[in-house]
Amino acid sequence: MIRKIIGKIVETILPPVQAEDAGKTTEDAPKAKVKTISLEELLGGAGAPPPEPELRVIGLYSTVEDEKIAELTQALLYLNEMNKLRNKEKEESKPVEFYINTYGGSADDMFAMYDVMQQVMEDTEIHTIGVGKVMSAGTLLLAAGTKGKRKIGRNCRVMIHNVAAGNFGTLPNLANELEAIQQLQDDYITAMVENTKFTRKKLEKLLNEKVNIYLSAEEAVKYGLADEIM
Repeated sequence: MIRKIIGKIVETILPPVQAEDAGKTTEDAPKAKVKTISLEELLGGAGAPPPEPELRVIGLYSTVEDEKIAELTQALLYLNEMNKLRNKEKEESKPVEFYINTYGGSADDMFAMYDVMQQVMEDTEIHTIGVGKVMSAGTLLLAAGTKGKRKIGRNCRVMIHNVAAGNFGTLPNLANELEAIQQLQDDYITAMVENTKFTRKKLEKLLNEKVNIYLSAEEAVKYGLADEIM
């Protein structure tokens, strides 16, 4: 870019060398004419390539864990701030597309992402798209997108199950951990009921079967985890 600008400056200041001027001495050469040029002309003006479109796509193609969720959180918050700037300039907000393909992972990190999504959606729509597999902790993230804008691939597999955990130690400590896990399970059920068509009774009945519950794309739409099949 710097070389191109310098080249334009040189072309503007120095006249082109004509064939009849070849071989003349410096004294015989015509004086250079100074021409004023704008910064727009130096940078290419109307002929400059248009700016690249802003990429507003994020993706979870791994387990739900703190490092990945931290990365997605930073991306969401940045894109949301860009929308806030648009709003100040009276421009239309742009949504974020969030692709999800995961076996699941940490319930705590799932809720971290869920809470950030709720905050961001006050200003920015999040269009969730489930592809491949959306399982365990991923199901709430799919359902948590902007209502009416949640999609799922026709061949995507969805799976829900009880919160899983493991611990060891003294009996009082295990009892305390069990209480905390039960609270986590209750919070998960509450969030799912708020974001899907599941009733609490229906979801608890499914989870009490104590096996992995697999849903097709059609069933995911039926139960309100997504709004349409791609």
